[in-house]
Amino acid sequence: MTILIDYETDRELDVDYTRLAELVAGEILKMENCPYEVSVNLILTDNEEIKNVNSQFRSVGAPTDVLSFPMVPFPSPADYSFVDGQDIYFDLDTGELLLGDVMISVDKVYSQAEEYGHSREREFSFLFAHSMLHLLGYDHMEPEEAAVMEKKQSDALKELGIGR
Repeated sequence: MTILIDYETDRELDVDYTRLAELVAGEILKMENCPYEVSVNLILTDNEEIKNVNSQFRSVGAPTDVLSFPMVPFPSPADYSFVDGQDIYFDLDTGELLLGDVMISVDKVYSQAEEYGHSREREFSFLFAHSMLHLLGYDHMEPEEAAVMEKKQSDALKELGIGR
């Protein structure tokens, strides 16, 4: 697994985000029975930049906590048969499945951790787990979908011992 991290803000996130991203991604991929090595790009940014990207891609002129940009248009969540034999979804040098990009606002990690009364480690891990599920084709537009995602996020963090 490769997680390429771009740190694009002056605000320091005082958690070991590299280790946490690897742990969370590994747990989600294990839970979702991913048969491939994967590559994910993680951008850590601030509210201003995530607001700009949110406006550009979702027409929402406000900062958000996390954005996900899946590379694989899974027809159903974690349906890996969709990518079998399709080189377009793989890094031809490493053989890794290119899942996509995740953008997290460091400012939101701080504010939401305080708002919800838990650690920044937990907030970052929650946001990254949420995005990993999006990269695997999960969504939360309908209540039933949201319930599935919430349970999977909760189960992954519980398994890793990252609680509120």
